[in-house]
Amino acid sequence: MSPIFDFFFDPYQSRATYMIVLEAIAFFFGIASVVYAKREHIWVYPTGLVATLITMYIFLQDGLLGDMMLNLYYSVMSVYGWWNWSRRKGGEAVVHITRTTAREKWIGLVLFGITVAFTYGVYRVFAPEIGYTNYIDMVTSGIFFTAMWYMAIKKVENWTLWILADVITVPLYAYRGWGMLSLQYLIFTILAIQGYYAWKKLLDKPRQIS
Repeated sequence: MSPIFDFFFDPYQSRATYMIVLEAIAFFFGIASVVYAKREHIWVYPTGLVATLITMYIFLQDGLLGDMMLNLYYSVMSVYGWWNWSRRKGGEAVVHITRTTAREKWIGLVLFGITVAFTYGVYRVFAPEIGYTNYIDMVTSGIFFTAMWYMAIKKVENWTLWILADVITVPLYAYRGWGMLSLQYLIFTILAIQGYYAWKKLLDKPRQIS
């Protein structure tokens, strides 16, 4: 257990205390957000907004522009999703869990491509060099971008994309020395799998019309 413990926590010995505290707060609110998402609860968005704003600041300090831009998008989409999930008509929620249509799949693919291209452009303009881990950032940014949009419109496929990107992100963040964030995404992976089955169960359950 000691080598694993050292691998995750040694980088924090040289990290500023306030940055460790911020990462811990983002860790807590990030986990809470996914738990609320699994339950289809509106609190997914305010908790997620706290986590993404803090994480955006952390990435900015570390010079990871692709990750920072992604979390900026998360913050914007959290506001949109909060509004969209809150909409009511006749006392009933307007947006319900559904599967993506063919059109929405194509839109998701376009969003993925645009995000990858945009993130690449950001690195080209602002980063001194682009490493192989940055290319991984570009791909995961595209996946997360699309997953966030699918969640905002309550498409069950959002969970499939979260799982895929989370699995990639766990070793990436561990490699960069972000022990708490790596552990967070490992927990995200487990919760995303649970979220998929929870939403699928709700999707398969006939909706009662009052």
